[in-house]
Amino acid sequence: MKNLKLKSARAILDMSQEQLAEAVGVTRQTIGMIEAGRFNPSIQLCIAICKTLGKTLDDIFWEE
Repeated sequence: MKNLKLKSARAILDMSQEQLAEAVGVTRQTIGMIEAGRFNPSIQLCIAICKTLGKTLDDIFWEE
């Protein structure tokens, strides 16, 4: 399942995949695969992404 909430939160901050990846210590491809729903990030990576974007785990990763 695509993670459109991650993509949206990143876009609101005008942050590229590359910028987010650099901020959390992964490759741009990793961020792209998370957004595409092809990669399940570790909880540590989820937390780092949320802190960088100023969001909670529920905001970005909770499926409804």
